[in-house]
Amino acid sequence: MGSLGVEQPQVAEDCMGLLQLLSNGTVLRSKSIDLITQQIPLANHETVLFRDSVFHKPNNLHLRLYKPVLASNRTIPVVVFFHGGGFCFGSRSWPHFHNFCLTLASSLHALVVAPDYRLAPEHRLPAAFEDAEAALVWLRDQAVSSDYDHWFEGGPGVDFDRVYVLGDSSGGNIAHHLAFRFGSGSVELSPVRVRGYVLLGPFFGGEERTKSEDGPSEQKLSLDLLDK
Repeated sequence: MGSLGVEQPQVAEDCMGLLQLLSNGTVLRSKSIDLITQQIPLANHETVLFRDSVFHKPNNLHLRLYKPVLASNRTIPVVVFFHGGGFCFGSRSWPHFHNFCLTLASSLHALVVAPDYRLAPEHRLPAAFEDAEAALVWLRDQAVSSDYDHWFEGGPGVDFDRVYVLGDSSGGNIAHHLAFRFGSGSVELSPVRVRGYVLLGPFFGGEERTKSEDGPSEQKLSLDLLDK
């Protein structure tokens, strides 16, 4: 209790000391996670260019575009990648996500689109799902609008009829949601056509335990932590 008899807020939820939710609703994010990610070296792919772009101005959301520069007579597909982080952490700029997208663009010879999305607990679900939908709508706008992002012209052409959505962990959950949201063929996004959804270690949870949750609890990602 404070000096004036006012009760001080207590830590209601704690995620590895990196994210704390106080009893008064205040969210504290540690800068330590940024220091950890900065220790990961950035890869250098001379065959891939990248740049950032705003895809949703009201929420100030950005995405990162990765474009291979090698000459090709064929149009290249689009891979939309949603990062992981338990819906609470992560960004397109984190080195391991950035390096992964560079590798995707280079090895698949594809245009890679890596959107950010609003994070919990400041922005609870379905905020992340809504932002992911907005990213695909932005991609559709690039295909139909005269005011498109000029990275979609020049060099290898972009084939909006061959789009793939890829998600890691919570990003896999987002990809799963998008598959249900837009359905087979993604007619609502035409001329963008999502040909497939790829879920990498998708993060799912609910009121009932999944089969994978019945096994031994991991040391860091314990069931108690995941339940939060």
